[in-house]
Amino acid sequence: MVSFFSLQGVHVKTQDPRKRKILESFRGGLIVSCQVQKDDPIYSEDIVVKMAQAAQWAGAVGIRANSPEQIRAIRAAVDLPIIGLYKIWHDDTDVFITPTLDAAMEVWGAGADIVALDCTDQVTHEGAPAWELFAKVKHALPEAILFADVATYAEAKRAVGMGADIVGPTLYGYTKDTRDIEYPDLREFARMCRDFGDEAYMVMEGHVYTPEDAMKCIFLGAHAVVVGSAITRPHLTAKRFVDLLGHYEKSWREAELSKH
Repeated sequence: MVSFFSLQGVHVKTQDPRKRKILESFRGGLIVSCQVQKDDPIYSEDIVVKMAQAAQWAGAVGIRANSPEQIRAIRAAVDLPIIGLYKIWHDDTDVFITPTLDAAMEVWGAGADIVALDCTDQVTHEGAPAWELFAKVKHALPEAILFADVATYAEAKRAVGMGADIVGPTLYGYTKDTRDIEYPDLREFARMCRDFGDEAYMVMEGHVYTPEDAMKCIFLGAHAVVVGSAITRPHLTAKRFVDLLGHYEKSWREAELSKH
């Protein structure tokens, strides 16, 4: 078992020239999350490729993509860096982002430049804290850039201590303690950037719905901003409007939080 305390120390951003070239290319830019599930109303076999091509046309600096199949399709169509993950759901856990070493290996093998992992305190299907997988992936894939998806300041601190290249509050609003959150905690994100920005690339992801929101995050210290639903999931964007017009009788987040 990996101990967080044994991993603490002074850390600096990666000095690997290849990794730094990719990471620095994100500076101040937009990364578009291009994902689709087969039960989404917009699903088609090539929809994620069209999303990625549209993002590249618009000037995005990177793509975030789910599953080996979709990563391969996007890799063949665009030349932007890809943050890859593999969503695997189980009924007994809320950990679904690249939850195993095999999943991480598949993401890397599909052509992702960066592997995203759940680095929260949540317990996995296998019964271990999600963050414990990080060291195993780092050892198995030393060439990969690793993106720690967290929900809290404490989780971000631990991820930095473990040597994450990128840290972002991707899972704020998706864990048991934050599940009812719809909007980002910009004050807490600013604290993460201030305290950890010299040691890791801090990237804002989660609940960013407008260009103005994204710009706020850059001013607060984000190296880059990831936007997904507001750009590439029009059914959820439409549902937010419907919910408001319907006096919030139903929540669009029920669909966003569903297991596929």
